[in-house]
Amino acid sequence: MNTLNNTLNNLDWSPLLISLKTGLAATIISFILGIYMARKAIKAPPAIKAILDGIMTLPMVLPPTAAGFFLLLLFSRRRPLGMLLYETLNIKIVQSWLGCIIAATIISLPLMYRNARAAFEQIDINLIYAGRTLGMSETKIFWKIILPTAGPGIASGTILTFARALGEYGATSMLAGNIPGKTATISQKIAMVIQDGDYKTAGLWTGIVAVIAFTIILLMNLTSGKQMKHIKPW
Repeated sequence: MNTLNNTLNNLDWSPLLISLKTGLAATIISFILGIYMARKAIKAPPAIKAILDGIMTLPMVLPPTAAGFFLLLLFSRRRPLGMLLYETLNIKIVQSWLGCIIAATIISLPLMYRNARAAFEQIDINLIYAGRTLGMSETKIFWKIILPTAGPGIASGTILTFARALGEYGATSMLAGNIPGKTATISQKIAMVIQDGDYKTAGLWTGIVAVIAFTIILLMNLTSGKQMKHIKPW
């Protein structure tokens, strides 16, 4: 017990803080973009919907390192976009915390998008027709009818998005690097200490991640339970 206490006292908690901040920022961005793109996909013609769905889902099926490599090529200061951001706005993406956020957002966004789209597709269209009959604007229908009705599905997507962003490793390593106190997340810390042969610290960080993951799963199950509480188990 004393050894564990000493290890906890001497532990550098910055990877946890960086991971939590990155996960929160990526979740907020993914929440907004995911809902927006899901609504666009629902209203789009079948051909456009298929293309849009493919683009939004692509980061989910690509290896994270491949997505990170693409982001590195896109935002490198040797490339037009990266050069433009750095020289005009003094914004550095590669090997920065902003790079962590971008990488985590790209990897986790498909989860938010697909959950939001599925939730929107399950809404009874008669509710929307009723709102229009009552003279409600499309904006008011979205905020008063669509979003509350799709709430449980969107909440589950948000929780999964945060979990994915929190544990992101491949794309983050490619784009943001592993700078202690700046871009070193929990996943990168575990990989680094294992390479150094420090299995005790790796086990401790793994335990911390397991507790966080279990809490996230519990929240998701509670959210799903509220959605399905009216259905009696067979």
